Amino acid sequence: MPKELSVIRNIGIMAHIDAGKTTTTERMLFYTGIIHRMGEVHDGNAVMDWMVQEKERGITITSAVTTCFWKDKQINIIDTPGHVDFTAEVERSLRILDGAIGIFCAVGGVEPQSETVWHQADRYKIPRIAFVNKMDRSGADFENVVDMIQDRLTTNAFPIQIPIGREDSFTGIIDLITMKACFFDQETMGVNYHFKKIPEEYVKEAESKRSHLLEKLSEYDDEMMELYLENQEIQDELINKVIRQAVIHHQFVPILCGSSLKNTGVQLLLDAITNFLPSPLDVPPAIAIHKKTNEEKQVYPKIDAPFSALAFKVQIDKYVGKLIYVRVYSGSTKRSGSIFNQTNRKKERISRILQMHSNKKKDIAVLQAGDIAALIGPKFVQTGDTLTSDNFNIQLSDIAFPDSVISVAIEPRTKADQEILTDILRKLEEEDPTFKVSQNKDTGQTLISGMGELHLEIIIDRLKREFNVHANVGNPQVAYKETIENEVIAEGEFIRELNGKGHYAVVQLKLTPLKLEDLPPGKKNIFVNSISEEVIPKEFWSAIEESSLNACLDGPLMSSPVERLKVELIGGKFNEVDSSETAFNIASSIAIGNGLRKAKALIMEPLMLVNVITPEDFMGDIIGDINSKRGRIENIRTVMKKQEISAEIPMSELFGYATRLRSISQGRAIYTMEFSKYEKVPTNIQDKILKKVRGY
Repeated sequence: MPKELSVIRNIGIMAHIDAGKTTTTERMLFYTGIIHRMGEVHDGNAVMDWMVQEKERGITITSAVTTCFWKDKQINIIDTPGHVDFTAEVERSLRILDGAIGIFCAVGGVEPQSETVWHQADRYKIPRIAFVNKMDRSGADFENVVDMIQDRLTTNAFPIQIPIGREDSFTGIIDLITMKACFFDQETMGVNYHFKKIPEEYVKEAESKRSHLLEKLSEYDDEMMELYLENQEIQDELINKVIRQAVIHHQFVPILCGSSLKNTGVQLLLDAITNFLPSPLDVPPAIAIHKKTNEEKQVYPKIDAPFSALAFKVQIDKYVGKLIYVRVYSGSTKRSGSIFNQTNRKKERISRILQMHSNKKKDIAVLQAGDIAALIGPKFVQTGDTLTSDNFNIQLSDIAFPDSVISVAIEPRTKADQEILTDILRKLEEEDPTFKVSQNKDTGQTLISGMGELHLEIIIDRLKREFNVHANVGNPQVAYKETIENEVIAEGEFIRELNGKGHYAVVQLKLTPLKLEDLPPGKKNIFVNSISEEVIPKEFWSAIEESSLNACLDGPLMSSPVERLKVELIGGKFNEVDSSETAFNIASSIAIGNGLRKAKALIMEPLMLVNVITPEDFMGDIIGDINSKRGRIENIRTVMKKQEISAEIPMSELFGYATRLRSISQGRAIYTMEFSKYEKVPTNIQDKILKKVRGY
């Protein structure tokens, strides 16, 4: 029997590294009965961090999916990484969530990566709850973190709880809705908890905070506004209803508090998830494009509708093979049923449907609207593909991933390693859209590219641990790109006889440089057709477009991808007897090559947004060091009695920065960095790069 969509909560947990994200998830699983003993990140036995590298490093690397049940609700949880090198895992998770919990350290407050992920969630318009964790830690300051959330993330965030005590004296939580104090029994690891009257010394503060809360909420509901203005009693039921509606409509973010490690506040967080975060019925319908009419179509979460789902993650499992993680937006399908991949136009059969619990699996018979699960069987599905029933001709919006910014050369140590390395790298590339494998056409070396040094370090460690492949790895190098400065017109022709068959094609293209903002989201270049069928028949147009854009992957300066181009088809010739797709493919590639060599080519380098948090004593030296690295200071602000410096710095200047910063600050400054954008390098720097690459 189909489950009610109203009982489902598809949520993500997001935070800066070390804010307690995975520990909070572990407590949720324990209190909901999914696990029977708590794992700890610091002991390396957290259930959600299942990779060897996660257990050793105490960080989340891959987004883990699990399902638990609280009261009468089903909660599908995705625990996402907090380290910026694994931003792809965050991006793909946000794409398919209905709600999220932002976890903040009561000491660190709003840290750089939590701010980044919060704004990523803003882009997807995801309703959220904030949880101020680690209230037991030395230096915990709930009020200060609330101020930071309101100042840096959203003015619509407001506490619905306040802590009883802080640091070692943190003993419980006051619920501002029920006006009761909640205490957790540590002898039962927080399983037993009870409500009491608010301690006398907190009554005045709680009443004041509740009054501010009701004043804020009355902005969203006429009935509550009337009761509030007339100073009448407002029932808990109405408060909960107004909070829920305001959260769903992105008008309000409830702030809760607790200490997951000390088993305090997690059950109240579970209550907030089920009470305030949306079900699939409460969020706007998914947007798709109808494949035949090219019109926008809304996909509503109905079980009796045609099946549609988005593949948001591919994982190669050593026991069962390829796992396809999907979010279902409409309809249903069964085990042993078939699906149609709208992206690659292939029909495939499902052999098993799995409800995932981290890296453990439970077979289920039916997959329906609102579900998040994994499929076994489909062989050709990639991340971002749209899966549907046979005649449902729609394409769901894809997932946009950032470009890789760093590369290393990798070389197998033995012939045995060589034989399997290519296949394994292909599988890892299939799992991770920000991991790329390429060949240097001049040296023949295999290059692997990713989002940072840690990202590639984990990949190389996996090669050794999981696949027993040993490789020599070169020094990190920047993943450059190329573009052009001036508009050019170029021609390519392919007129010859091969094996007794004639080939004829002439293509004329105009290449125009674009600004980043001129490109559609997710596009590197655009192709425009400005000819009629009289010039070149329509049957050859798609071949010209595909070959032209593919030829842009090989730039004239460093064989790097060429981006920010408009490629316009403005002319050409054909022959009714000898013209073919193959001929136009080759002619188009030749035209692009001629045009790129004719134009003034430029190198673009990745800029990273670097956030340094430091005691004020070291600010001058750190700013001076940033300036010496061609960095641009974007912002300086005070954070928890320290200074946060935000700057854009070229990736090429950041190798070994952790060691340098430690030296400057005597180990007291910390930093994070994330990809910002590609920018043209200065002429003198371009000359140095080319001299290094070419050796002259």
